[in-house]
Amino acid sequence: MVGDDPPIQSQPAAFRATPPRVNRPDGRTLSEHRPVEILTGFHRNAEGSVLYRAGGTVVLCTASVDASVPAWMAGKGKGWLTAEYQMHPRSSPARREGRDGRGKAPSGRTQEIQRLIGRALRAAVDLGALGERTVALDCDVLEADGGTRTASITGSFVALALALDRLRRSGVLAAPVLRDQVAAISVGHLEHGLALDLAYVEDSAARVDLNLVATASGAIVEVQGTAEGEAVPRAEIDAMVDLGLAGIASLARHQREVLGRAGVELGPLFQPGRGP
Repeated sequence: MVGDDPPIQSQPAAFRATPPRVNRPDGRTLSEHRPVEILTGFHRNAEGSVLYRAGGTVVLCTASVDASVPAWMAGKGKGWLTAEYQMHPRSSPARREGRDGRGKAPSGRTQEIQRLIGRALRAAVDLGALGERTVALDCDVLEADGGTRTASITGSFVALALALDRLRRSGVLAAPVLRDQVAAISVGHLEHGLALDLAYVEDSAARVDLNLVATASGAIVEVQGTAEGEAVPRAEIDAMVDLGLAGIASLARHQREVLGRAGVELGPLFQPGRGP
């Protein structure tokens, strides 16, 4: 089990008056992310795989490598990374409708999330150094309790690193491919303050639910956030981003610890001067 780091202590300036021990439905303080468990090698056939658990959300993330690229990229000497996302029909308490792709097109939500996952992980990879091959990330949500897109991104980076390490050890990669370590987390604007890593019951009641994708060093890849009613002052959005970056720094430590225990040397995968 990973997730034993002490709680993140920083609270955004706009909310420092909030008592730091305000407990949430699952007992966490406002600045704690959910306990994280990352099981590597869960799927035997994929070049990289993890079963990623964040509280009650569980996602199977696999990274598969194909020795070709889409036709529109052929001959350019670059690789490609793409992603797919799917909710298991029983990922929620009541069975959902049938899976996307079985007699119906993927929903707008599914397409939006899988594009987000692809963009997030492409930010971590130098596609030119990958060569003419494709990495396909598949994220299957087995149990959903909020934060499925952010869990998919954080778990997918670990699966990607496992796959790239396998390619490096086999002599397939001619040069280091990774340029950044990427993770993602949600931040909510709740009645009693800003809260990190929302469970569903919090997400559904939040004034703002913000999803943040960033690197281990704090560079931002993508921010998604919408006020559900009254507009929110800029300073409070900035405070949400600051809280999210603190959470991502913690998740990045977990990613590195798990990869280290799996025998992955991250150093050789990163381009010079770009390591975590």
